[in-house]
Amino acid sequence: MSYKFNKNIKRNSINGWRFLTLFPCLGSISTADGSALVKLGNTTIICGIKAELTNPTVEAPGKGYIVPNVDLPPLCSSRFRPGPPGEQAQAASQFIADVIESSEVIKTEDLCIDRGKLCWVLYCDLMCLDYDGNILDACVIALLAALKNTRLPEVTINKETSAPEVNLEKRRELQIHKHLVSASFCIFDDSILIADPTAEEETLSTANLTVVTDEDDRLCSVHKPGGTSLSGERLQECISRATTRQREIQKLIDKVAHSVKKAQ
Repeated sequence: MSYKFNKNIKRNSINGWRFLTLFPCLGSISTADGSALVKLGNTTIICGIKAELTNPTVEAPGKGYIVPNVDLPPLCSSRFRPGPPGEQAQAASQFIADVIESSEVIKTEDLCIDRGKLCWVLYCDLMCLDYDGNILDACVIALLAALKNTRLPEVTINKETSAPEVNLEKRRELQIHKHLVSASFCIFDDSILIADPTAEEETLSTANLTVVTDEDDRLCSVHKPGGTSLSGERLQECISRATTRQREIQKLIDKVAHSVKKAQ
C-alpha cells in the first residue's frame, strides 16, 4: 500500500498537527448554558450545553448525570445521509460518554442539588458543521471549552412547598476537575504514523488510534477500533505526543476563556 503525503494540508511544522482555531465566541449560543465553536483544520464542531433539572437515578441518588450526543448531519459531508444517527456518530457519542465517565472531568456529585430528589442533567450536543477527519479530537476540545463556559443558575428548595426555585440572575461556574485533550493518529502498515488525520488520510489508513490524557499526564483512554496491530514502542510514542498536545490545547482554552470572561 502506497501513500503520498498531501503537502497542501496546512500543518504545524513542529509536531505535524493541523492548525487549531478556538473561536473567541464562547457562549455565543444564547439559548444554551454553555457553548463553544472549534475548528481543527477544516473540521468544525459546535458544542452547546443545556442544563435541566431532573430526579436522580435510584442507583445514584447523590449524583447528576451528563448526556453527550454527536451529530454528523449531511450538511457537514457528502458521506453522511439523512435519517437516524449512523454508525460513526453513535461510536463517537459512546466514545465521548466513556471519556467523561472514566476521566471524571466533572464529578457528577457536583450536579446533585438535593440528594435523592433533585439534580442537574447536562445535555451536551456536539454538531459537526464541516467534516474533514479527526472528529474525536475536535469533539473533546469543543466539549471541554463549552464546559468551562457553562454557568448554572442558583437553585434553592422552598421549605414550605418543597418546590425548586431557580434564580437565573445568579449563576455559578462548573468545577472542571480534569482538563482532557485527545490526540488521534492514523497508522499505515505499522510503519507510518500521521497525527491529526484528514478524512482522506483516515480512508487510506490501515488503523486509527486516539489517546486521551489530562494535565497530570494521566492516561484516561486509549481507543483503537480494530485495524492493524501497533507495537508497544509506537504506542508509547503516541502517548508521549498526546501529553505534549494536552498542554498546548489547555493553554489555548484557558487563554480564550479568560479573554471572554474579561470582556463580559
